[in-house]
Amino acid sequence: MTSRVRAWLETLGDQFWLRPAVVVLACLGLGQFAVWLETAHLAGYDASSPEANWGYSGGAEGARALLSAVASSTIGVAGTTFSITIAALSLASGQMGPRLLRNFIRDGRNQVVLGIFLGTFAYALIVLRTVRTVQETPFVPHLAVTGAIVLAMVSVATLVWFVHHIATSINVETVVDAVHQDLCKAVRERTLDAAGIPAPTDDAVGSPAAVPGSGYLQALDAERLADWAHENRVVVRLGIRPGDYVPMGLPLARVSAPVEGVEDALARVLTFGRRPAALQDIEFPVRQLTEIAVRALSPGINDPFTAGSVVDHFGDALCRLAPRHLPTGVHERDGRIVLVHPATDYDGLCDSMFHMIRQNAAGSAHVLGRMLDVLTRVARVERSPRRVEELRRHADLVVAAARRDVADPADLEDLVARHRSFGIAVE
Repeated sequence: MTSRVRAWLETLGDQFWLRPAVVVLACLGLGQFAVWLETAHLAGYDASSPEANWGYSGGAEGARALLSAVASSTIGVAGTTFSITIAALSLASGQMGPRLLRNFIRDGRNQVVLGIFLGTFAYALIVLRTVRTVQETPFVPHLAVTGAIVLAMVSVATLVWFVHHIATSINVETVVDAVHQDLCKAVRERTLDAAGIPAPTDDAVGSPAAVPGSGYLQALDAERLADWAHENRVVVRLGIRPGDYVPMGLPLARVSAPVEGVEDALARVLTFGRRPAALQDIEFPVRQLTEIAVRALSPGINDPFTAGSVVDHFGDALCRLAPRHLPTGVHERDGRIVLVHPATDYDGLCDSMFHMIRQNAAGSAHVLGRMLDVLTRVARVERSPRRVEELRRHADLVVAAARRDVADPADLEDLVARHRSFGIAVE
């Protein structure tokens, strides 16, 4: 499966209507099948026998009233469900940031709940049209009406579960944990067991090539581009990585020698979109967690506990990353480098995690102290001296911010003591 197809599938997950539409179509098919089964006269099944009518056994007027009640009530509950979802999205947007709405929209459980109510409504309508009274040719699809009763009971249980789910899903700790799980998945799937090929340090030379598109780079099919470069005996150096915003026509690729079809090759391997995607961008969940922490530290919300929780989750992610290696963005074919593109390194990942939180928590002794504690724990797990030095740099920045902005001498003394504990831990 190419990266473009994977990016397309991820985009489908952002469509709130997709799963409800599938459930509604399934319920329509189920209703039609139940009516057909009533009239098919299959071997061993007789719709008129008492044994067959183990569910609904009333007449046509009762069936019409029952189906009408199910249809009208479920469509009303569907509207209420949609209103509750919108209210939850508005609350989450104001408290945790509008970019976190993506997580609520992608939640398949919310989509399936709406689909169940709309599907029950569609099922009742498709069955209701087949009920005929004595004035017409009498017909009552007992099996299908029984199915409507079952779906109505399922809708009641779904409504109770949905209220519980919404109440828990807008809890900030639940959101932080969900995004943290995405970050852990990214660490697990987008890192390597062994160190990759070091990126060359020489300057990029060659013919510039414009990127055939604009927007956020969502996916890069690096293996396919490396194969093309190998076939044409050139070296391609990209200046963009997934997550970057690219304006139209900007020359961000260089090819070591003039060759035809460069722009076409880039068009086949680069997938652009209107918004960033988490498909290949390991920093995507980091930015989401950082946004939660920064908004929590704003004067309007003033919730340092949430910011401290985000820092704790960052520490867990860095501890998971300790035995792993980040890709270097270098690809070889037959022992020769054919493709070099930017990739997230450990320094950049730590900067994304801690810079903005430290800058917005400069006067909060609680958050600064939590950052020093987390950095100390990660340093005890990390075995790479270069990574430990990066952690030391952030610890020094934290204590420098504390000396500049923390007014209480006792708080400052406590933060300095925690910084000394970090130094002892890495000795």
